[in-house]
Amino acid sequence: MSETHLSVAADQSSSSQEQRTARAFVVALHGAVRAVRLYPIENSAVQKTIAELVNAAERVEHTDGQCRLRRVGDYLFVNEMRLRLTLDNYAAVAYVLGLLREAGLGGFDVTAHTTSRAWVVLLAFLQSPPLEYPEAERLEQLAARVAQSGVACFEFYPPVDESEHQEAELDAKERARQTYVRSLDVTREVMTSARLGRSVGLKRVKRAVQGIVDAILTDAASLIGLTTLREFDEYTFVHSVNVSILSVALGRRLGLTKLQLLDLGLAALLHDMGKSRIPLDLLNKRGSLDDDERAILQTHTWQGVLSMFAMPTGSVRPWRAMTTAYEHHMRIDLSGYPIPLRSRRLTLYSKIISVADGFDAATTTRVYQDVPWTPADVLRGMRDNPRLGLDPVVVKAFINLTGIYPVGTLVVLDSLALAMVVAANPDPTALSRPLVRMITDAQGNRLHDLQVYDLTSCDASGHFAYTIIRTEDPQRYGISISDYFA
Repeated sequence: MSETHLSVAADQSSSSQEQRTARAFVVALHGAVRAVRLYPIENSAVQKTIAELVNAAERVEHTDGQCRLRRVGDYLFVNEMRLRLTLDNYAAVAYVLGLLREAGLGGFDVTAHTTSRAWVVLLAFLQSPPLEYPEAERLEQLAARVAQSGVACFEFYPPVDESEHQEAELDAKERARQTYVRSLDVTREVMTSARLGRSVGLKRVKRAVQGIVDAILTDAASLIGLTTLREFDEYTFVHSVNVSILSVALGRRLGLTKLQLLDLGLAALLHDMGKSRIPLDLLNKRGSLDDDERAILQTHTWQGVLSMFAMPTGSVRPWRAMTTAYEHHMRIDLSGYPIPLRSRRLTLYSKIISVADGFDAATTTRVYQDVPWTPADVLRGMRDNPRLGLDPVVVKAFINLTGIYPVGTLVVLDSLALAMVVAANPDPTALSRPLVRMITDAQGNRLHDLQVYDLTSCDASGHFAYTIIRTEDPQRYGISISDYFA
């Protein structure tokens, strides 16, 4: 190997190590914040996460000579390294971004040796920013509070906004990931603020929806692939973002205009907003609900309408979002909930969101659903079971969008190789022949060169080179779906 190749390989290895170190620091920060929020300082879980954070910060300083966390627009930097989003760190990145944003911080430097107490003080104040002050003054107030606590190892500075400049540098997949994380961050902020009784305007929500619509119009496959993300602790937020993405993609397939897609995406993102008014112990309950608990949970439809009425929206209220929040569990024969006082016809937006909502919910692991249905089985049920109350025309359009084997389905080919569906076939007549990424060879050996194959491709004799013979449960083979969409 030449010296040039050795140098390139060394640089790549060094960059990869820096990414891992930076990612570990942000994930440790996220874990420590959550532990401090949930448990007393003396709790062993808190002490453990704080110790991990101290060690992670020291590793960053040892690697780069300093430890600095920066928020630049919608991106996180650890020192000069922009953190690449992966499917195992997106929740931590989005959470930390929201934490810094609410505190009015652009970031902080670790300027001296830190102790566990110093981090506890910082995290405690970050979780309860001085919201009574304008955003521009929160940084000064936060710094003063930390200093008054006798902690002098952090230096704080204001935010900068270079997101538009950096957006042009991103490739399509990273733009999709950034759009996803930004939407998750906004949804978390809206739902959390509503739960705490604070008002949040629609401006940031609409910007997030604009990003979703733009991504669907330019590179739908990358963004739809990210709906395979399954972050258990973030289910409510992830579910809302997934439903928005799937609804916009379905609306586009049905021929809606861009303006209509913006309305649809907003309605889908807010469709479960009423759950912010449902007790967390009920939302997170394991096992089946009794009749009283089910009745409380079902109030989230009209509670969502009330939540949107409370949002400062200026002269124009999100009427379509209110309607779909109210209707998305009604079913087309009105046998669902809430029971309407008079006969009505569900809006097209409600029908679309009901399909997207049902699909994402059934394919996700939740507290009361340890083993989710496979995407292909869910589509089959949506198509063949009229008791679900879904509009058959909209379901058909959804199947045309996703193909018979939706993104994230693990399939067995006639060669006995395993493959992951990564996109529906662009040929509308080839619903059963999606684009797949080969995971194993015919003998079951994991492949390192994960090529994408179009299952409409033929061999020299004119026959299809590969054909799907069945679907499989990824957990059975120890396969994580999200690994193939990072």
